[in-house]
Amino acid sequence: MTVLITGGTGFIGSHTAVSLVQSGYDVVILDNLCNSSAAVLPRLQHITGRNIPFYQGDIRDRQVLRQIFSEHEIESVIHFAGLKAVGESVAEPMKYYGNNVYGSLVLAEEMAHAGVLKIVFSSSATVYGNPDKTPYTEDLRPGDTTNPYGASKSMAERILTDIQKADPRWSVILLRYFNPIGAHESGLIGEQPNGIPNNLLPYICQVAGGKLEQLSVFGGDYPTPDGTGMRDYIHVMDLAEGHIAAMKAKGGLSGVHLFNLGSGRAYSVLEIIRAFEAASGLSIPYQIKPRRAGDLACFFADPSYTKQQTGWETKRSLAQMMEDSWRWVSRNPNGYGD
Repeated sequence: MTVLITGGTGFIGSHTAVSLVQSGYDVVILDNLCNSSAAVLPRLQHITGRNIPFYQGDIRDRQVLRQIFSEHEIESVIHFAGLKAVGESVAEPMKYYGNNVYGSLVLAEEMAHAGVLKIVFSSSATVYGNPDKTPYTEDLRPGDTTNPYGASKSMAERILTDIQKADPRWSVILLRYFNPIGAHESGLIGEQPNGIPNNLLPYICQVAGGKLEQLSVFGGDYPTPDGTGMRDYIHVMDLAEGHIAAMKAKGGLSGVHLFNLGSGRAYSVLEIIRAFEAASGLSIPYQIKPRRAGDLACFFADPSYTKQQTGWETKRSLAQMMEDSWRWVSRNPNGYGD
């Protein structure tokens, strides 16, 4: 079975490509490289022993999509391609809606045109908005998203849900991620953010690598045990395996299948810093700053429904997430070097 991965050279896409090949799937990657590097491709070949076909192009480009669907017998699409920086989405909403919403619509149209009616969509826990309860369960209604990035994910979910309602042959799997971190255990692939990172762990890694002087911790007065924000962190390889479990369980069944991919527990910013220090042997200087607008005190997944329906649960510990992150950063101080 051949799977097309849009955004397949990005952080989560590249790790999912490894899992797919190791699970016996054939893979084709489409990416416009706006937030990733072609240097990941030879590394994927090194890890998997396979030369994965790669197309450089945008999901809004119908021609490249038609070329892929005509040159390969694609059975399913895992759709990661999208812009993902919350702050940038607030500053440039048109860019986010154009890429994440319109791009998903063009992809779905071209899939239908090619008779490919199975999609796994990379969504986010941000679609829950700011609900009154934790942990988050799949039956929570999507809330008022706090930024255009979250709104774009929610809109794409709605579009795919409506398409499936109109044509019941579709299998739509919506995966709401919590906070993916870590890297492949080989140390060959990992997360490479452009510029100053938005997310905690890449930020810590840049401080560890000497690129930034200190870590800014936004908010030390939250109603949490140590006052810092708490999140549900998940190893990127656990996340990758979640896609395969969901596809195996539900990819052949028509309908809309919605799952949280999280660990079910939350760690604070200070716990993450201490765990990274333990893994790396380094000291990470940090400064408590005022809260950021739109940040929540604490949220985490209830992963029990996902386990019940697909058999998947997280396996890798926080210590392993940190060790794998540190291995990637220490061996690749400049990421993929381009």
